[in-house]
Amino acid sequence: MRQLVLALPLVLMACTEPQQQNKVSTAAVEVTVLKETFEMPGLNRSRQVRLYLPPGYGTSDKSYPVLYMHDGQNVFDNATAYAGEWGVDETLNDLAASGQLELIVVAIDNGAEKRMTELNPADHAEFGKAEGKAYVEFIANTVKPYIDQHYRTLADAEHTGIMGSSMGGLISHYAILQFPQVFGKAGIFSPSYWAAGQQVSWFENQPAAQEALLYFYMGGKEGDSMVPDVERVYQAVISKGHATEQTQYHLVADAEHNEAAWRNEFKTAVLWMFKAK
Repeated sequence: MRQLVLALPLVLMACTEPQQQNKVSTAAVEVTVLKETFEMPGLNRSRQVRLYLPPGYGTSDKSYPVLYMHDGQNVFDNATAYAGEWGVDETLNDLAASGQLELIVVAIDNGAEKRMTELNPADHAEFGKAEGKAYVEFIANTVKPYIDQHYRTLADAEHTGIMGSSMGGLISHYAILQFPQVFGKAGIFSPSYWAAGQQVSWFENQPAAQEALLYFYMGGKEGDSMVPDVERVYQAVISKGHATEQTQYHLVADAEHNEAAWRNEFKTAVLWMFKAK
């Protein structure tokens, strides 16, 4: 029952998005939906990508760090979000205005009914065969090269992050372990380690690159094994020698499993991940 309670709303989020189109868009002018459709090698489907450029991008010649995010429908716009948006564009506009951080964000839409397999690195008896490896390879080998070619990015791992919540938190942790030469920092929000089954031990035993930055976040009211699982993985990361200054774990006691909580955490996390002033 635990898995059904946690997973069902997230599946519905993807499946009901077209019904949200009568809502007013809240996306800032810095956000665009890329015209290109990105084919996903090995998965026989394509994906839409949303892009945020800092307010000063068009009048500067600077290159910028990049954050890749999952569930793009929920990142910028209340009109496409299932249960509220993260407000990433508004937060980053404020940080840019205050001189703290300028950042490009690439948000990849979720795959509707494919979400639970695309964002899972492990096969699941209920949801099906894992597609997480192919999904992460799609970001690293298809989306990122396109972004680096067409926009002024700081393309090295030190300036490239990946972030997501729930299943997106799970796959973000997996991505930084599988592609340390691509992603140098990961925002691991409310990770659904339960979806990996017994393979959660893989996350405990797989060390991150020494220089990787790992930001773990969890709400205290997310239910069942969510808090014990993330604390188990976090403690394993530390016990295996990952530097404490390279790792953060933030537990918000009264927070639940929802976009409002992740929105509240985003600013703190992104400032730490990109070591902004």
